[in-house]
This record gives sequence, structure tokens and C-alpha cells, in this order.
Amino acid sequence: MAGEEELEEIRRRKYEQMQQAQVGAAEEEGRRREIEEAKKNIIRQILTPEARDRLNAIKMAKPEFAEVLEGQLIGLAQSGRLKSMLNDGQLKEILRQIMPKKREITIKRI
Repeated sequence: MAGEEELEEIRRRKYEQMQQAQVGAAEEEGRRREIEEAKKNIIRQILTPEARDRLNAIKMAKPEFAEVLEGQLIGLAQSGRLKSMLNDGQLKEILRQIMPKKREITIKRI
């Protein structure tokens, strides 16, 4: 019967590990939500509604690029380099500066 006791002990340890993993995942999710909420609050403070709409449209089209842009905007705000809220025109200008230049491709037909 020692085999059954060992099997039960293994099951109990496995169950405890799964519970710890769930708690860890829940804590991580909570931290991620807190960070996202803090980012939203900062963006709300530094962008006008029109500029936020543009940023949201960019998020839909290019999520990775929007993350980088948000990070840069938050960095500017935290370093004190933004004196007032950015409007849509100012955000467009920032986008022009950081967007990769498009290469022109010409096709010659023979």
C-alpha cells in the first residue's frame, strides 16, 4: 500500500504546484493591468481627445508601433519635455519624424 501513498503524495504536490502557478498568473495579470491603467492615465493627460483617437487608430492598425510610440510619449512627459497637451497636428508631426521612410520602387519592363 506504500505505492498508493506515494501516488497520493505526488498528486497532492502536483495540485499544490498548479495552485501556485495560478496564483502567480493572477498576480502577473494584476500587475499588467495596473501598468496598462497607469499608461492610459498618462496618455489621457498628455494627448487631446483627437490625438488619442489617432493613437487608438494606430493601435488597431499597428499595435507594436503604437506601443513604441506610447513609450516615447510617456518618456517625453516624464522627462518634462512636454510643456502642454499634444494636439492631433503635433502628434502627426511626431509620427512623420519617427515613421520609417518609404522606399520608392520602380519596375522597368522590357
